[in-house]
Amino acid sequence: MENIGLALQLMVVGMVTVFIILMIVIQLGKWLIQIVNKVAPEETVAPKRKPAPGTTTAIDAQTLAVIREAVSQITGGKGSVSKVERL
Repeated sequence: MENIGLALQLMVVGMVTVFIILMIVIQLGKWLIQIVNKVAPEETVAPKRKPAPGTTTAIDAQTLAVIREAVSQITGGKGSVSKVERL
């Protein structure tokens, strides 16, 4: 019976130790996040530019034919191009 008591005592001490170490790791992680956010703030993303009102975004016929042929070869003739837009 004495061995069971010692085993339970060691188990409780081990679990408490692991719990305390995990709490320390969590707190250090939170502090690290706060420090990084203060030192290196998040980068802002530039808004997408819209094309100028006089420019055309159409794709020429040769490029469209090449795209359609590539899709046809890759899909074995099962795929097709329904719409092509310039980004």
